Amino acid sequence: MKKLFKVALVAVSMLFVSNLASAQSKIGYINFGEVIRALPEFKTMQSQVEIYQKQFIDQLTAMNTEFQTKGQDFQKTSATMTDAVRSSKQTELQDFQKRIQDYQNDAQQKVDAKSNELSKPLIDKARAAVTAVAKEKGYNYVLDSSQTTFIVSPEGDDLMASVKAKLGLK
Repeated sequence: MKKLFKVALVAVSMLFVSNLASAQSKIGYINFGEVIRALPEFKTMQSQVEIYQKQFIDQLTAMNTEFQTKGQDFQKTSATMTDAVRSSKQTELQDFQKRIQDYQNDAQQKVDAKSNELSKPLIDKARAAVTAVAKEKGYNYVLDSSQTTFIVSPEGDDLMASVKAKLGLK
């Protein structure tokens, strides 16, 4: 049984090595985030997201100001309150604080969704350019160097200049 297992392991290893030797893949890399940021539409998209985000920031600022005012009023008057009133006011402040946190979480989700919605055409445009350059230059794989840490990477396989040229960027 052990001998059969060893023979099978050697056969699989030889098959794997022969496949690797015959199928050399050409691999390139690019900093995809840098391509996106280089697009002229990126600044427009970024300003639209910031304008959208500012609406939520303004509302959160108003809510925080109101919360602090109520908290200060509570601190000033809590000594003269009955236990029932004090407890009620504390619960009210806790509920208000929870509403602020819920609003903040909801706002962040909406801003993220808006950002994703606005960046999708940019990502699609950049991905199409990378795909076209990879096809033209015969690359089987293109890695995103902003997502991967390279220990060694050859200069000739960086596709940034070709992709920028394809997109008409400097």
